[in-house]
Amino acid sequence: MLGTFFTGFGLSFSLIMAIGAQNAFVLKMGLRRAHVLPLVLTCALSDAVLISVGVWGFAGLADVLPGLAPVMRWLGAGFLIVYGALSFRAALRGGAALDPTADRGLSLGAAVLTCLAFTWLNPHVYLDTVVLLGSIAQGFPGQERAFGAGAIAASFVFFFMLGYGARLLAPLFARPLAWRVLDVVIGCVMWSIAAGLILKG
Repeated sequence: MLGTFFTGFGLSFSLIMAIGAQNAFVLKMGLRRAHVLPLVLTCALSDAVLISVGVWGFAGLADVLPGLAPVMRWLGAGFLIVYGALSFRAALRGGAALDPTADRGLSLGAAVLTCLAFTWLNPHVYLDTVVLLGSIAQGFPGQERAFGAGAIAASFVFFFMLGYGARLLAPLFARPLAWRVLDVVIGCVMWSIAAGLILKG
């Protein structure tokens, strides 16, 4: 059970770490110490809702369709392989760097609405949380709750680290090389979890 919790934690953490508009926005606001707590809670609670829908929604479907779990496991592994490959490609291309000077002077309401837009209007968030995490959770029959709890915990840990640790990370992520290293780490984690799902089959 504990192993399943940490699998969910590791996969969710890796997915959230992927470079995107939401993370860049939270990081930028964290650098300026602007509305940090409301923003990290907005991101983490949104993820908790989406992950819950994915994990427990797929669990209900699996009860009705017993053959769904193995299909979802293979689809999840395939998705992870592609996702990891995209991370490796981003690492090879490079060129990303953080510009903390954008988005100055946002009010609390505007900052939260911007964060909600980055979260809920991004189609990839549904693939990552509802589809990917929900389907992979079905590879752990009887332990879906542990997987989901780990995935949700990772979201809270990551966004609080990102928001409140932003000033420490700023010099590092001003360098394109740091983003390339991050992409390589994400790709390795994705592929290792995909290999574990394939071996379970």
